[in-house]
Amino acid sequence: MRSFVSPDDPDRSIAYQCDLLGLPRSSFYSQPSPLKEQDLEIMRKIDELFMEWPCYGARRMKVELNKAGFRIGRLHTGTLMKRMGISPIYLKRLTSKPCPGHKVYPYLLRGVPMTRVNHVWSADITYVRLKRGFVYLVAIIDWYSRYVLAWRICTTLESAFCCDALREALAKYGHPEIFNTDQGAQFTSEEFTGILKDAKVQISMDGRGRALDNVFIERLWWSVKYEEVYLNEYESVEECRTRIGAYLNRYNEKRIHSSLNYRIPAHVYFEGYKKLPVAV
Repeated sequence: MRSFVSPDDPDRSIAYQCDLLGLPRSSFYSQPSPLKEQDLEIMRKIDELFMEWPCYGARRMKVELNKAGFRIGRLHTGTLMKRMGISPIYLKRLTSKPCPGHKVYPYLLRGVPMTRVNHVWSADITYVRLKRGFVYLVAIIDWYSRYVLAWRICTTLESAFCCDALREALAKYGHPEIFNTDQGAQFTSEEFTGILKDAKVQISMDGRGRALDNVFIERLWWSVKYEEVYLNEYESVEECRTRIGAYLNRYNEKRIHSSLNYRIPAHVYFEGYKKLPVAV
């Protein structure tokens, strides 16, 4: 929020800028309170439970937390899940709306076979715990090869770090035919979709509550969490960025995948990349 309002603008007051954004002025002046150590411990447990039970909402998550020894109610559980950027996965009936003013695009991949690299890319965001806090990780992946094309880590859920990752992927690897995401505000923003439109990429978005529409990157998150994040306690954002970067390099360059006939993502991607037609 604060990054979109310029307090030094001589022509537009803070109140006017907040009114343009449709937000109360108090949201500009408010400072987020630091999380208590107890809340951080609960969020770490929620993260582990959610990877195992992604269909759990605040009610069932609260029960599991109580069983694990945490004294917490449903409302507080829901607040922490919202702060982590996670919500239960199930078919919903008009229970949530996209960010006001953001266009939502149809899902284009139902029944479409993945037969080549750079056919479909997708992006998603996940929560990553630190020893004394948390960050968000965005990654862009090629569906056919499972190759991670770009990634970024940020302490907030603003769209800028997602756009940076997208620009890097396009600059390094050309562009896909279709780009798929969920309906999160970061991906429906005009800045993010504008980059894809300028590159003449078709935009596809999951149906609400349909995690299986983006199943390949959900599998990536499972690997990142269980093979790296849950095995370490990151002291700082920089350590987290370094360790996860090293893991994603190993994931791309060394980790075999049963779904790829036990081949490595980098081998599959670049073998297919060489076969792509040259643009005229």
